[in-house]
Amino acid sequence: MTVVTPVVKPVSQMQLAPGSTITIPNVSWQEFESILHELGEKRSARIAYSKNTLEIMVPLPEHEIPRDLLSDIVKTLLKAQGIKFQPFGSTTFKKEGTAGVEPDACFYIQNYQRMIGRRRLQPEDPPPDLAIETDVTSKTTLEAYRAIGVPEVWVYDSGKFTIYVLSQGIYLRSDTSPHFENIPLTQIIPALVERAWQVGNLQALEEFEIQITNDE
Repeated sequence: MTVVTPVVKPVSQMQLAPGSTITIPNVSWQEFESILHELGEKRSARIAYSKNTLEIMVPLPEHEIPRDLLSDIVKTLLKAQGIKFQPFGSTTFKKEGTAGVEPDACFYIQNYQRMIGRRRLQPEDPPPDLAIETDVTSKTTLEAYRAIGVPEVWVYDSGKFTIYVLSQGIYLRSDTSPHFENIPLTQIIPALVERAWQVGNLQALEEFEIQITNDE
C-alpha cells in the first residue's frame, strides 16, 4: 500500500507569472490572516477572500496605465465638482471572519475627514465609497466587496469598463456612476485608456480636463 504524504510549502514560495491567478478553496479566516502575514505588504500579488475561497492574483505590468489613469480621472472629476475626498491605494480591506480584498485604488468621499491622517485601517473604519479594479476581477473579488459593503466598484478589464453599484445587498451594473451621474463614463473611460496608450497618461488626462471644462 502506497502512503501519500501531502507536501506543505509556504504560500510565499509560489512562483506566479504576471497575469495569473490561483484559487485556493476551504481557507478558514485564521488561515487567511496567516497567509496575509506571510505574504507581507511589499508584494506585487493582490488577494481577494470570500466564502472561504482565497484568490491570489499577479497583475500584468501593463495594468498600471489604466489603474493610474482611472484614479486620476476620479480625482479630476471630484475636484471639478468641488467635492473633497481622501484617496487610498491598494489597502487590504477586511470584514472580520468573512471577507478581504485589495483594490487597485479607492476613495473616501462621504467619510473623507475621518480617514485623513489614517496610516493603517482600524476595525471600525467604514468601507471606501468607490473602489477601482483593473486587469482581472473575479466573482470572489466582487463577493468580497459586497460583504465589506463598498457602495460602488469600477472595473476596467481588456478595454471594457463596468460600473457596479450596491443596491439592497447585491451589485447591479449601471450605465452611470452615482457620484458623476451626468458623465457617460462607460463611453469615455475606454476611449481615454486607449488614448493614454497612444500619447501617455498625462496628455490624455489634460485632454479630458479640457473636455469637462468645455462641457460645463
